Amino acid sequence: MRRRSAQYAWLITNPLAIFALICLVSFWVIYPHWYTAWPVGLLALVLYVVADIGVLNFVVGRSVFKVALSELPFVLALYFLTPPMVICVGTLAMIICQLRASLPATKMWFNVAKTAAGASMALLVIAALPDIRGAGPGTWAILFAAMAVSFFFEIVCLASVMGVVQGVRAAQDVLSAIWAPMLLSGVNVVVGLVFLVALDATWWAAILLTVLAAALVLVLRSLAEFFRQHRTLSEVYELTQAIREAGTDSSLPDVLLGRVRALMRAEYATLWLEPQGRYPEVLLTARVENKGLLDLSTTPPSVRERSIAEGKTVAVGRRLGSDTDLRPALQAAKVKDVVVVPLRSGRTAIGSLEVINRIGETRTFRDADVQVLETVAAHAAVAVENSRLVERLRYDAYHDRLTALPNRRRITDALAESVKVRAEEEVVAVLLFDVDGQRDVNESMGHGAGDKLLAEVAERLRAIAGPGALVGRIGGDEFVVTLRAESTDATVELATRMREQMRGPMTVGKLTLDVDTAVGVAVYPDHGGDPETLLQRAELAANAAKVLPYGVQLFHPALESRAVRRLGIAADLRKALDNGDLDVYFQPKVTLTDRHLVGVECLARWQHPTHGEVSPEDFVAVAEHTGQLSKLTERVLTEGLRRCREWADADRPLSIAVNLSVRTLLDSRFPDQVEALLTQSGVAAAQVTFEISEPGMLGDIERVLPTLYRLRDLGVRLSVDDFGTGASSLSYLRQWPVHEVKIDDSFVQGMATDSGDLAIVRAVVSLSREFGLTVVAEGVESELTLDLLEEMGCEIGQGYLFSRPLPYERLEAWFSAQTEPESTPTGEVRRLRAVI
Repeated sequence: MRRRSAQYAWLITNPLAIFALICLVSFWVIYPHWYTAWPVGLLALVLYVVADIGVLNFVVGRSVFKVALSELPFVLALYFLTPPMVICVGTLAMIICQLRASLPATKMWFNVAKTAAGASMALLVIAALPDIRGAGPGTWAILFAAMAVSFFFEIVCLASVMGVVQGVRAAQDVLSAIWAPMLLSGVNVVVGLVFLVALDATWWAAILLTVLAAALVLVLRSLAEFFRQHRTLSEVYELTQAIREAGTDSSLPDVLLGRVRALMRAEYATLWLEPQGRYPEVLLTARVENKGLLDLSTTPPSVRERSIAEGKTVAVGRRLGSDTDLRPALQAAKVKDVVVVPLRSGRTAIGSLEVINRIGETRTFRDADVQVLETVAAHAAVAVENSRLVERLRYDAYHDRLTALPNRRRITDALAESVKVRAEEEVVAVLLFDVDGQRDVNESMGHGAGDKLLAEVAERLRAIAGPGALVGRIGGDEFVVTLRAESTDATVELATRMREQMRGPMTVGKLTLDVDTAVGVAVYPDHGGDPETLLQRAELAANAAKVLPYGVQLFHPALESRAVRRLGIAADLRKALDNGDLDVYFQPKVTLTDRHLVGVECLARWQHPTHGEVSPEDFVAVAEHTGQLSKLTERVLTEGLRRCREWADADRPLSIAVNLSVRTLLDSRFPDQVEALLTQSGVAAAQVTFEISEPGMLGDIERVLPTLYRLRDLGVRLSVDDFGTGASSLSYLRQWPVHEVKIDDSFVQGMATDSGDLAIVRAVVSLSREFGLTVVAEGVESELTLDLLEEMGCEIGQGYLFSRPLPYERLEAWFSAQTEPESTPTGEVRRLRAVI
């Protein structure tokens, strides 16, 4: 039930006042000269006012039920005074006490009417029973019955008015809390009857009774204070235990505020926490009439601001002597009293614990209450810090520190929840974005710049992923987006769009970088039923996407088969290199104008005892990832130099070409190794050509240039392999210390049927000749292609039209069968027979 206006109390007050007035008039008729005993009535009035000193207060909702010694003069008045005098004295005494308390008019007049009506009910009971004669047991029973009826009548009146104003629940609270007041009221009545017997025997007993009454008041006050302190200590202990138990989760405000409000007997208890970093502002209030917490505060802002600024407790109230200058702010906010205690973390105030309005208009906070609240606030501050520490640890456990994105663990948990719910015509998509070039930024600009790049990528990916997607970072330069999509095809389309949106300039420091990504796609349930499998297969797809021009790859089983196979051959590759089990094949290179055999390209081949022939792409990738690439390169180069020496000794001088990885060029010791091998084999440096893949070199051009210049200074020839497939071929060609350009076979094979490929090859040949570079075309497989290349002025060709890569023994047979010696000014060379 919603709280009504206090004016509804008049619905109870008016009938009570009318009832009391009727009773007064009726008794006046019976006792017309009652006022003549006014001296005795005046004495009774003084006793009433003195007895109204509160001894124990019972809090019920927003109100305080006060138990005082007022029953004692009431018992005496019922015995010694006429009924009209009893009603008038009791009513006048209540008016005086209520004026002293400065209560609102509605509450004041309700209390006056209730007292008058309660006295009237007691008098009616006495009138209905036999006449009182003497101070014997019969009189005791009559007076006790009258007092009991008066007590229950006033309780019912109080419950009624609270039910009308505050709701049924408040009325029930009043009725459920009557046992202690009833017991104390009964004790007071018994004491009053003792006083009655003594006074009936002799009026001199009044002196002793006065001393006894004063002592009784002091004893009751001491007991009340003792019980209050005991209750406070018990509640503080229970509160601190509850805070300790709830200090590591988000239930702290619920546990804290309701108990603090009850402990401090306050109308409001508020917890305010200042916003800090990712922690938002907290403002929650427990109110006496509400079960839940409210997001409001009645504390005047100036009070809280002073407490936080000065880092000390600010208490403002009638019985609180400090900060009196803030009382106008309380009056403006219609607040009776307030205590604000700052919550400290070290020397910094992180918030405040506040209590507002001590329940009961005659009650206010005292210095002892301030000390209690400060004790609770100290425990609350520790609990808040512990809660934030646990939350921070939990957050760090599931988020990447650099980008604040969910980490692998959080992504795995989210995927585990997603795959539990299978929706028809929907898939759970996993998109893995692998950032290209992040390592280069780290090495060239420092890890700080690399971190800024990753943060920029994270921000851009979060912006384009949409509200229904979860974006996370699972590795150094790997990001994951997981979401629900309509189908696998729709997922691939989405990945393509997101990759295009990711592309574009990103500012890192003073540089603007063009960052690209490769995207691997895996979907549930087609590609796996658990998070780890989906992430693993998305990563396999991303690795495959790096070599695709459009940069997006959907997982398929062949990718996993190749990955598993590569993993299985890693140890075997090491053994093969140690035991010399890798073979070196040779593919001839022929001049196109006169068909002279001028050299061979040395290519590694591996026949695995279990898996059979292993693709060079596979074992070269394994060698790169396992640190065996330098040994593999050394094996091919050593074998090539040995054969080159043998051919020179047989008067068949042929040059050799060896492929180099960019990773090999990043090794500063490699030129020295080449020089040592050349010296050891006795082969002239000009007989050796190193072929470096253009796409790989473009990403590390600045770092590999020093090695290229050292190799050139040794006298070896340098060739740009796979020319034309890189993104910036022409702009970098003039900077590279190369002697030769090798056109990628994808253009050469398509030039006979594709005008675009033909134009590219023609442009590369023309440009290379302008730069004074030798042009080699690989992938020559038809005579038409041969004729076109010869017409363009391409100098050297290599391909299946001439010969496949052959082991040394078969190459020797090919020499004998397909070439014939021809004398030239520089010595004997081999000229092809088959191609004329």
